[in-house]
Amino acid sequence: MKRLALHWQILIGMTLGVLWGIMASSTGLTGVTTDWIKPFGTIFINLLQLIAVPLVLVSLITGVAGLSDISKLSRIGTKTIGIYLGTTVIAVVLGLILVNIAAPGKAFSQEKREEFKEQFAATTSSKSADAAQLRSATPLQPLVDIVPSNIFGAITDNGKMLQVIFFALIFGVALILIPPDKAAPVFAFFDGVNLVVLKIVDIIMLAAPYGVFALLAGLVVEFAGDDPAAALELLLVLGYYCIVVLVGLGILLFGVYPFLATTFGKIKYKTFMKGMFPAQMLAFSTSSSAATLPVTMECCERNLGLSKEVSSFVLPLGATINMDGTSLYQAVAAVFIAQAFGMDLSLSTQLGIVLTATLASIGSAAVPGAGVVMLVIVLQQANIPIEGIALILAPDRLLDMCRTVVNITGDATVTSVIARTEGEIPHPDPIY
Repeated sequence: MKRLALHWQILIGMTLGVLWGIMASSTGLTGVTTDWIKPFGTIFINLLQLIAVPLVLVSLITGVAGLSDISKLSRIGTKTIGIYLGTTVIAVVLGLILVNIAAPGKAFSQEKREEFKEQFAATTSSKSADAAQLRSATPLQPLVDIVPSNIFGAITDNGKMLQVIFFALIFGVALILIPPDKAAPVFAFFDGVNLVVLKIVDIIMLAAPYGVFALLAGLVVEFAGDDPAAALELLLVLGYYCIVVLVGLGILLFGVYPFLATTFGKIKYKTFMKGMFPAQMLAFSTSSSAATLPVTMECCERNLGLSKEVSSFVLPLGATINMDGTSLYQAVAAVFIAQAFGMDLSLSTQLGIVLTATLASIGSAAVPGAGVVMLVIVLQQANIPIEGIALILAPDRLLDMCRTVVNITGDATVTSVIARTEGEIPHPDPIY
């Protein structure tokens, strides 16, 4: 018998979790749900935290070291990474603007937000204390905090993910600069570890349907209490949150990227959108930039007329470090969770989200579910309760499919821009 696709399993787990939560609230099974079902959701959250540091560390080292010859690729590599980081910053800032204007988390009733706030009062107090400490620090303290004094100390603390990212970048660059014969076994080791870590992610995602069921069942029970009708408020607010994310992704997909491709890449809007459609549909169905990469390359070369020399370098690098859709989602989700818990994020905290989401996207694996792992990093860096992930896991699979479409379209956009800056005019007779 053919195995049901993972995204259908997750959607079924989500639905059953909501139904169980409503039923438990109606029949007095809230205690059973809290004591015997919710802990499995906590285990799932712990698994996501478990893999976060190794995923970022090895993905970044292999991604940076994959540039191989700095002397040959420095010009194109610098431009590529620079533009990728630029589009990622645009995506994160756009997400923050939309979520602050729409404020979907504030759509919860004041009573529910107060309940959330009291439930995680310890975390909120810790955040206030950290904010007070930051106000008394020097202006360059955030820069100082990025550089670790002990990498092993940073690795053992998920809240110091920026230090891990810094070390991984330095390590990857150093790996390029040493003699190739000496670097080869080190790179092979980390490449192998990277494959192992990605396989662990696959294993964890197999448990996602059960984790989602447990999280949603526990969330609905805690939210609704003995009043099942209160669960409807949760579903309506989640729909509002999804709309905000989709609007942001739509602006990138139909506005920002075509503008860059037509203005700087000199490709017609219709040609660009029609040419990328096959890759976009595959990205939507697989939720994996890596799995879509061969089709993305074919669309860029065959449909858009871009050279293989540029696309074969820029696109694989983009599948590793360019996750604009994921970054926008992380910004919206982080602020949404903070709003749901009644937390008012300062401008400096939101600027920290921009930096963390941008850098975390570099280490985000091009596989389904990796965006949630990266969200853990963003939440921890901003001192937002990571338990709030339970609020946004339910619709995450659908949003993951949509943001993967944005991710691969962003890769193609940057490829067209790089090709143009290298003086390569798109082939005059592309397929579209």
